[in-house]
Amino acid sequence: MGAQDPARLKAAFEEALRADRALIAGIAAYRADTYVREMRDPSAVWEEGESRLLDYGGSGPAVMFVPSLINRAYILDLMEGGSMLRWLAGQGVHPYLLDWGWPGEVERGFSLTDYIAGRLERALAAVPGPVVLAGYCMGGLLALAAALRQPKKVSALALLATPWDFHAADPGVAQRVGEALPAMEAVMRFSNTLPIDALNALFTMVDPHGVGAKYRDFAGQQKNSARARRFVAMEDWLADGVPLAAPVAREALGGWYGANTPARGHWRVAGLAVDPARLEMPVFCAIPERDRLVPAVSARPLAALVKHAKVIEPRAGHIGMIAGTYAQTALWQPFADWLQGLCSSTAKDHTQKENSHE
Repeated sequence: MGAQDPARLKAAFEEALRADRALIAGIAAYRADTYVREMRDPSAVWEEGESRLLDYGGSGPAVMFVPSLINRAYILDLMEGGSMLRWLAGQGVHPYLLDWGWPGEVERGFSLTDYIAGRLERALAAVPGPVVLAGYCMGGLLALAAALRQPKKVSALALLATPWDFHAADPGVAQRVGEALPAMEAVMRFSNTLPIDALNALFTMVDPHGVGAKYRDFAGQQKNSARARRFVAMEDWLADGVPLAAPVAREALGGWYGANTPARGHWRVAGLAVDPARLEMPVFCAIPERDRLVPAVSARPLAALVKHAKVIEPRAGHIGMIAGTYAQTALWQPFADWLQGLCSSTAKDHTQKENSHE
């Protein structure tokens, strides 16, 4: 047994060298890539401060998408052939996108209540008629709170890779994210925001091996393939992050991650408890199986609390489900089918009411 140890050590060392070479090759290939996003934003139908509501046209039900406050909104409109919103606009849907923008002087003092009960609800009021509200990642929590507050305006809700039980996967990691908050106070005091670099460091705590794995995989891809093009576009988007207003950072990191306030029933917006069990509207829950940022065990408890939930669990990752090579089959088409079902149900109910009055 002892004679084999040197051989095993040599094999492990060689494997580590191969992994390092692949990592370096993947990073170098990404840095050398010349891709530039060329998508132009559609017109805005509402603006306030640094935020805009973009209108992607189309006919059919109005669906307002709410992204995270941390990343740019254009992940939902990433690139030619890789835009969920433009695809939906061609499928009998009228999508709108709430672009939070870069937090300016006003937004840097915002709490989650300011964003939800204030800016999000005012953007919602700019869309005529009943609206389907669709939130992605952190945006799903914001959309959930708004739907509970505005049940007459919001006809249905979609929760895409939305966390709920922040301690379900690994309570120790979540608590360490919350415990890192005091160390960030000096940084936040400088600009009243939590900077992008600090946010990236915290996300690395949640998925420490993810960065290395994806670049090693990219090293072996054909660089002119559709998959490689999507990878570069998504990495550019990840690098184009947005700082988080300090009050929101304290609520999200200390409350959501540290104290697990949503799952414990302690998260409140403008004094109202955010309780998914009170929802009476149809809800679409997309929980990607391969999500490392929002593990499925974190999102499933939210779906379980909702009375009228349609749940799908595509074999995709957190970003891949939204904008990856197979996003159309993973999410876009099932979501469009669900919306079509809502329209058919509404039309049937309307016909039954008309017949009952004859």
